[in-house]
Amino acid sequence: MRNPRISGLYAITPDLSNTDDLLNKTQQALEGGARLVQYRNKSADKMLLKAQAKSLLQLCKSYEIPLIINDHVDLAMAIDADGVHVGLGDIPVSAARERFGPGKIVGASCYNNLHLALQAEESGSDYVAFGAFFPSETKTDTVPVSTNLVDYAKQKVTVPIVGIGGIRLINAAAVIDSGCDAIAVCNDLFGTGNITARALQYTQLFAEK
Repeated sequence: MRNPRISGLYAITPDLSNTDDLLNKTQQALEGGARLVQYRNKSADKMLLKAQAKSLLQLCKSYEIPLIINDHVDLAMAIDADGVHVGLGDIPVSAARERFGPGKIVGASCYNNLHLALQAEESGSDYVAFGAFFPSETKTDTVPVSTNLVDYAKQKVTVPIVGIGGIRLINAAAVIDSGCDAIAVCNDLFGTGNITARALQYTQLFAEK
C-alpha cells in the first residue's frame, strides 16, 4: 500500500551549525507546503545533532509534518522522531524496522538498484528512494538514475518512490512525471532567497499532475 504521507515536496535540511537559522529556513519550507522534512547534518557533533533534531521535531509537529532523521537510528529513537532514512552503508532496513517498531516511517536509499528496492520493501521500508537523477551538489559519490527506472519500479514495488539527487525546479517535473510520489530537494530549496516561494513552486508541480 502506498503511504499517503510520503508524497509531494520532501525537504532535506542543509548542514547548518546555527540552529535558529536551520529552524527559520525549515519553517519557510513548511509554509511553502513541504510534506516531509529530513534532518541531515554531516558536520554536526552528537550534541548539536540531538539539539537540532529535537527543535526540528517540535517545529514539524506544529505543522503536522513528519520529521525523518537521516542515518542516525539511535537519535531518531531517542527523540521519538517520526522516521528514519537509511543508506546502503547504514543499519539494514530490517534492523531499523525492528528497533524503531511499527507506526514509524523507515525509508531506504536504493540508488539505481531495483533489487535493493524490492529487498527494502520486503524488509519493512515505507518508501524507497532512487537517485541521483541529476548531478548533485550535496553528494558527489552518486550513481546516475534514469526516469525509466521509476516507471519500471512502479510495476514491481507497492511502497512510495522518492526521487533524489540534483533536483531543481527546472528539471523536477520530469522526475515527478516519471512516477515519483515525492521529490527530495536540498540546495534548490534552502539555497534560494525566498524558500517559501520556491517550496510553493514545487508544490504546484504536484498539483498540476
